[in-house]
Amino acid sequence: MPKIKLIAGLGNPGREYEQTRHNAGFWFLDELAWQWKASFKDEKKFFGEVARVGLPDGDVWLLKPMTFMNRSGQAVAALAQFYKIKPEEILVVHDELDIPCGRIKFKLGGGNGGHNGLKDIQARLGTPDYYRLRLGIDHPGDRNLVVGYVLNKPSAEHRRQIDDAIRKSLEAIPAILAGEWEEAVRFLHSK
Repeated sequence: MPKIKLIAGLGNPGREYEQTRHNAGFWFLDELAWQWKASFKDEKKFFGEVARVGLPDGDVWLLKPMTFMNRSGQAVAALAQFYKIKPEEILVVHDELDIPCGRIKFKLGGGNGGHNGLKDIQARLGTPDYYRLRLGIDHPGDRNLVVGYVLNKPSAEHRRQIDDAIRKSLEAIPAILAGEWEEAVRFLHSK
């Protein structure tokens, strides 16, 4: 049974992106680090901010790639290769256009849905078989509007829904880390 050893939250570095929808993965990791009393350190060799958390079942690495979204795989692959972490021991947390705002999906593998962060991670790991925690941000309705949409701040109502989804996702982390996938899916996918 694979254990999650690396949790990567996707986003873009820099103050101008901090509050944008595309940074939902960073928001999640910041909350998780706060809960676990972990602090991020800038790690050049891993192209990101990294925190190591000693849990009863072993260490879990938290990673926020600082490469910009479309090169997220550079950071994920660098840390995974260095610590001999297999793709199926990686959980990637990211914003998801194809899910209504505030909803969550958890799965292993699958397509990338046009998400540039996932595309790069898959290319660098050589497989789509890593876990994804997908935080719904809604779709703007027209694919030509997607870039502007993900790189803008959500409305106050959407931000509240995303924050609620992050809180709910955090409650599922113990089940995910214990390999209780079905339980995690049942909990996360419920309304």
